[in-house]
Amino acid sequence: MANSKKLARLAIILGAVILIMGTIATIGAFAASGDSTGAAAQTETVAAEADNTTGLKAIASGIAIGLAACGGGIGMGISGGKAAEGISRQPEADGKIRTNFMLGLVFIETAIIYALLVVILIIFVL
Repeated sequence: MANSKKLARLAIILGAVILIMGTIATIGAFAASGDSTGAAAQTETVAAEADNTTGLKAIASGIAIGLAACGGGIGMGISGGKAAEGISRQPEADGKIRTNFMLGLVFIETAIIYALLVVILIIFVL
């Protein structure tokens, strides 16, 4: 029981670190890109609103990809553990278990890639 509490605590800390790192990296990417409009006729309020929107997009992107990566990593870990447990209980079914395990990993990774595409759309389209 104590081991599962330690693992849960470690997973929460790891997820928070990944979330923070994703947010920082995304904000850094937005800061490095700068403002590409270059229109001299913009007022200060319009520029302030654009900066606020850019910052919010950066935070949203970081949180989205951080949650997707954290959830996907936890899901893959649980899936791998259960597959190893199933193979150890029934070694004769290792082919079927391994096939289903790999198929599950593909679906989990696809969800993470969809989250990455959403983040790219947030950054460049919105």
